[in-house]
This record gives sequence, C-alpha cells and structure tokens, in this order.
Amino acid sequence: MVELGDAPVTDWDIEHIVSRVGVFGKDNRAGIERTLHRISAIRNRAGKIVGLTCRVGRAVYGTIDIIQDVVETGKSILILGKPGRGKTTKLREVARVLSEDLRKRVVIVDTSNEIAGDGDIPHPAIGRARRMQVAEPSLQHAVMIEAVENHMPEVIVIDEIGTEQEAFAARTIAERGVQLIGTAHGNSLENLLVNPTLCDLIGGIQAVTLSDDEARRRGTQKTVLERKAPPTFDIVIEIMDLDKLAIHRDVAQTVDSLLRGQQPRPEIRVRTDEGEIEVVQRDERDERPLGADEDEAESGPVTVVRPDREPPRPFNAPRRDPTGALRIFPYGVNRNRLDRAILESRAGAVIARDLNEADVIVALKGSYRKEPAKMREGAARNLPTFIIRSNTYAQIASAVRDMLQTDGLEKGYVDQALREAREGVRRANETGTAVELSPQNSYTRRLQHQLIEKLEMFSDSVGDEPRRRVRILPSGRNGG
Repeated sequence: MVELGDAPVTDWDIEHIVSRVGVFGKDNRAGIERTLHRISAIRNRAGKIVGLTCRVGRAVYGTIDIIQDVVETGKSILILGKPGRGKTTKLREVARVLSEDLRKRVVIVDTSNEIAGDGDIPHPAIGRARRMQVAEPSLQHAVMIEAVENHMPEVIVIDEIGTEQEAFAARTIAERGVQLIGTAHGNSLENLLVNPTLCDLIGGIQAVTLSDDEARRRGTQKTVLERKAPPTFDIVIEIMDLDKLAIHRDVAQTVDSLLRGQQPRPEIRVRTDEGEIEVVQRDERDERPLGADEDEAESGPVTVVRPDREPPRPFNAPRRDPTGALRIFPYGVNRNRLDRAILESRAGAVIARDLNEADVIVALKGSYRKEPAKMREGAARNLPTFIIRSNTYAQIASAVRDMLQTDGLEKGYVDQALREAREGVRRANETGTAVELSPQNSYTRRLQHQLIEKLEMFSDSVGDEPRRRVRILPSGRNGG
C-alpha cells in the first residue's frame, strides 16, 4: 500500500480517475486498456463511487519454474493460497508457457480482466493463449462451458473458482479430457475439504453408515466420512509463501487420508536466495517424478532415437563442431539450468540457438510427445534426442552426462544387440513362446523395444539392474 498524501480525497479526484479507466462491471472492477492494473470501486448506498482501490499489475516472467514440471504433465491443477500470494501471476505465466513453449491451444476465461488486462486486445504476457471475457461474474460458469464447446482448447485457465456452479463446470471440463488450471481462495487442501461450496473440486464428502463388522474391523464409529467422487483436479498446489509451496500429487489419496484422520505429507519446494529450486520434503507415498511412466522409472533421462527407415540406423555418437564442443539444442528445457549443468560438468559443450547447428537434442517429455515440427526435423536428420521427464536441475544434469558418455558407445555393440532382437522376434514367431534377450543398459533396451515394435511384436523389460533385459512376447500377447 502506498500513501498518496495527507489531503482528503475529493469528489473531483475520484471523478478524474474514473474518467480515465475502463467501464466498471457488475463486480465493481475496471482496468486500464492493455495493462494489468485493476481499479476497484467502493460505492455508497446510492451507488455513487466514494472510494477506489488501485492495484498495480505486473507480468513477472519465470515465476512458474518452481512448478513447471508439474504444469507440463498435462494433469489438471488447482492452486490455493491467500490473496496477494501470486496465484494470478502464476496463472498468467502458465498460459504463456503452455501456449508458446508447448504450442498447446490455451483458452483463458478472464472474468475480471485480471489475467490478461482490460480492453479487447489481451496483454502480451499470456503468450499465444486466447482470452474469453465474461460479461458479469455470475456467468463465469457458462463461459467456461462455452470455451470447451466452441473453441477446442487443450487447456483452460480460470481464476478464482468460487461458486457451486463454477465447481460443477470445472468437473464437466475435466471429464471432457481438457487440462484445467485454476485457482481458489484457501490456505490449504484441508480448508477446501470443509468448504461446502468448493469441496466438489477435490471429490466432495459424504456420510456412510458401516455394518457392525466393518466398523469393528476399521476401529471406527458406524457413521464415517468418505470421498464421494473422483476429484476434479488431479494435483493441488498450496502456495505457503512467495517462494515456498506444497504439492499434493495424488489428490484422491490425500483426501482419503484426511478423512481417516491421517496428516498428509506433500512435497514441499522452495526457491533459495540464489534462485535455485530445492525439494525440502518429498512425498513419502511416491518418490517418482511426476509424469514418469513405469518403464521410464527404471533409469534417469531416456535416450530416444527416431530412425527414418527400417531397419533402424544404429545410434551414432553426437557429432561435434570443429572446436570440439558438443552443440546441444534444448526444446522445452530450462536454458539457465542447462547452461549451469554444462559449466559444472566441465565438458566441451555449448547451447545451440538453432536446430540446424545442433549435434544433439534434449527435450522435455511433454514437448516431445506432441511431435512438433522441430522434433520431426530432428528425427529426419537422425539427431540423437535425449528426453527428460521434468525440468529439474538433476534431470538436466543427468541428461548432459549421458550425452557426453554416448561418445564411448561402440557401433558394433549396438548392431549386435539389434541383431539379437531381430533373431528373437523370429524365434518368438516360430515357437509361439516368449524369448528373453541378453541383459543391456537402458539405452540399448530402448532401441530394441523400438525395433520390436516396428516388427509388429510386443515386448517388455524384466529383471533388475544390471541384469535387466528385454522379453519378446508371442504375437497377440501384450505384457502391459
């Protein structure tokens, strides 16, 4: 808050400000066109404006680096926190990152023009996202449904879900397969659970009467509270402070624990004074990174090669420029952390600004899955591509180490592993039984899986490191 002076505010002062801002809506809010500032009116009983609250809005870039890996999983996310903790600022940055970096179709339902500013032209801070304005707050739920039905979004961003109708609209959106990123007022998930208006966002609660035997088995009373339905949001993020937040990765499991009287243990992340992101507490129920598939959890970053013809061309070590530096092109990957990983590895590597200059690609899993034009171009040039599951420094540094170690891979060794996979496919077809191949590292197994898939067979990985190996399944069977 800024003290503007000791002199009393006059009617002329208020009229002078009101005449220079946008039209006040039914929510008594107005803005200045193509800015993020917000002016809220205080009216007397006759409806006359007798006071103003002027809120300065700024676009702060980079605020979601602490949760970017969570946002890019494609799961619906609800952000909780007190007013002034930066929820709307993070929403704005989420819209920009998803629409620009990941090229998703993002629609913002902007009820009070606080996310994208006042006027018909939205603020550039939302990137390539599209903005739908709401005529009056009571119609927000209808505009949310309209956005899904008319504009084919992959992501919908909504600020301040606050009514039962909006909670129902959010559930409808999530059930249609659209990623929903929203905010609600509240300190924690526990507060939301006892809020009768919004508890449906996390599944709702209902009273259930147990039989005598079941009550004795559980050691509870006959009437207990249970979750009523699957949560609308897969993940809840609590903003504890400006640079500290808690992540509930599995909302359904967390709500069930709370209803049984157990205290949840979410993942807690902080941003240090040096700007680094640290996980100070991990979720004890799931140590795996968000978005990690079962097969990918066996190792660090996954090396993926997309050969342009059959049989697959063996993976070649990344080429290097005449100075000997390995040129790395990042796609969806945090450049500052990649630069730090290169420096700390003391390796001869540089960040390539263009794909045409690159010797190797490092891509975020969410970006790679969409197969954008840059990824297809890289595959056509047969560039080695390293996929990381999240934008954490540990993942990026591990990918850099893998890139540098790749220079030592022997072409003949990879050829031999692929020949064994071909022979295994032939034997599985002839005998109708599963065939296990020799133990290989995670990279070589990945190549074998790709070849087997191209030969229209199923495969999975069995055993523990260092004896983990590929198993080829007979036609018609899927080890899934």
